[in-house]
Amino acid sequence: MTRLRFGVLTPSSNTALEPLTSAMVAQLPGISAHFSRFTVTRIALSEQSLGQFDDRHVLAAAALLADARVDVIGWSGTSAGWLGFDHDVTLCQRIEAETGIPATTSMLALNEILETHGLQRFGLVTPYTGDVQSRILANYRNAGFEVLAEDHLGISENFAYAEVTAETLTAQVRRVAEAGAPAIVVACTNLRSAHLVPQWEAELGVPVLDTTATVVWKMLRMTGQGGTPVAGWGRLMEGELNP
Repeated sequence: MTRLRFGVLTPSSNTALEPLTSAMVAQLPGISAHFSRFTVTRIALSEQSLGQFDDRHVLAAAALLADARVDVIGWSGTSAGWLGFDHDVTLCQRIEAETGIPATTSMLALNEILETHGLQRFGLVTPYTGDVQSRILANYRNAGFEVLAEDHLGISENFAYAEVTAETLTAQVRRVAEAGAPAIVVACTNLRSAHLVPQWEAELGVPVLDTTATVVWKMLRMTGQGGTPVAGWGRLMEGELNP
């Protein structure tokens, strides 16, 4: 039996991604998820808030995962959305240089999926404040994507994202879907949303990409398990997202 350990970097105040990620990999015999946290409590564009994502903090958490001899390290976070996608590229390079373990992130995986499947136009759902959302929209525009519609909640406290109800999230997704986007992205790994993807896809008839799932999708591919479907988490995880 294949024995694989997935290392997952986690914001300290996040209470959603760990149980959701564990539930995904629990369906895959021989694969386990292991988590390491670093301090993230507020999402904003202030110098203090941006400083939470300094590579030094992330690398210290990655070094702890290396002690567990994980096979791959995934940053389950969306900070590159407002910091810039190159930030994650550099972070992965530094993690691999310092630990010898290949690395990926939720946002790099998401962008790979969007590009591979020709989804240059999509709708975006987040819980973030307006200025953070505007930065994300600008970064996607600069990368050649078109966000047809967006919906955000105006929340800056990271812990509070996990308290957003399924009803609120569903209303957000429906509002964005009304614009006719060929795909919908739900970006924030502290939303309890990944398990809701199948019902949204069934209702709306378009793929929904959740950033807690995208990093798992990529870690599976990086460890030679890309052909393994994970049922119950939507088209992407079930291998039914047509190229």
